[in-house]
Amino acid sequence: MKPTILRDTATTPDGTPLTLHERDGMFTIRVGPVELMSNRQHHSEERLAELACEGLRGRPRGRVLIGGLGMGFTLRAALGRLGADAEVVVAELIPAVIRWNQNPAYGLGADALADPRVEVVEGDVVDVLRGGSRFDAVILDVDNGASGLSVASNDRLYSVTGLTRVAAALRPGGCLAVWSATDDPAFAGRMGRAGFTVAVERARVHAGGGGWTTLFLGRLGRSR
Repeated sequence: MKPTILRDTATTPDGTPLTLHERDGMFTIRVGPVELMSNRQHHSEERLAELACEGLRGRPRGRVLIGGLGMGFTLRAALGRLGADAEVVVAELIPAVIRWNQNPAYGLGADALADPRVEVVEGDVVDVLRGGSRFDAVILDVDNGASGLSVASNDRLYSVTGLTRVAAALRPGGCLAVWSATDDPAFAGRMGRAGFTVAVERARVHAGGGGWTTLFLGRLGRSR
């Protein structure tokens, strides 16, 4: 068996180590000892983007905000559901994650980042949400869920106040899609209190099987 190689290290804003590992072409990103993602387990991230962008291909100048670049799978799946004149803003807090994706030798998200529809913002998705732009969909994949935070300050994203801020950044009929490693009925309740009609879907980490994740989908009424 080939050894696991530590390819690079970084630090989250609250001082937790973030590391990129490779073993025989499989890359993983870990925050401390916890694995956040792998390039062998990405079906649920792709499903999240597909659900969030459903119906947007024919919408003129559709706009999507993705919180968290990860390994580029969410971004790539979103681009596949959008028209040629769409715009996708990706907010990534940690510069090293952007750098890892831009490195073509790693085979992660370099191709998706090169798409002319993509704008990468090095910063907090909360700041983008405060910027006054309106989006057709907001996709949050920055943590392992509302209770599994990679950065402690992300807690504000999942409060009723934070979710209300997301709702204000969405166009009428817009969608909020949130990836979670586990089910979280309390979070679904907060989404409802923020004005969303909520649906919950389970998705496999692999298209052919593996463990389950939870996808939270919130829709705003057209009359908003």
